[in-house]
Amino acid sequence: QVQLAESGGGLVQAGGSLRLSCAASGRIVRINRMGWYRQVPGKERELVARIAIDKSTNYGDSVKGRFTISRNRAMNTVYLQMNSLQPEDTGVYYCNANIGTVDSYDYWGQGTQVTVSS
Repeated sequence: QVQLAESGGGLVQAGGSLRLSCAASGRIVRINRMGWYRQVPGKERELVARIAIDKSTNYGDSVKGRFTISRNRAMNTVYLQMNSLQPEDTGVYYCNANIGTVDSYDYWGQGTQVTVSS
């Protein structure tokens, strides 16, 4: 089994910063990409940022220029640096990892709450 351990959520004022971390452990053959998604009540889960094994990155339009995703060399830990946070960034942030070789599977963390006050 694979476990994703998230940390770093919390309460911050608008304009502030937070850093999220996600560490993968367990039976890992190969991590193809890791990233963060967020969800607010009544809306679908949306991409925040993700990073692939070749270090390429993708960001949601609303966070471009404010958030930065990075990973460690082993690519079993990813970090999300969130700057210039706004109230609309509030939500539950879920870590995601796509793992496997011929067959790959998506794994999810339990989620961490980020609340940005105005």
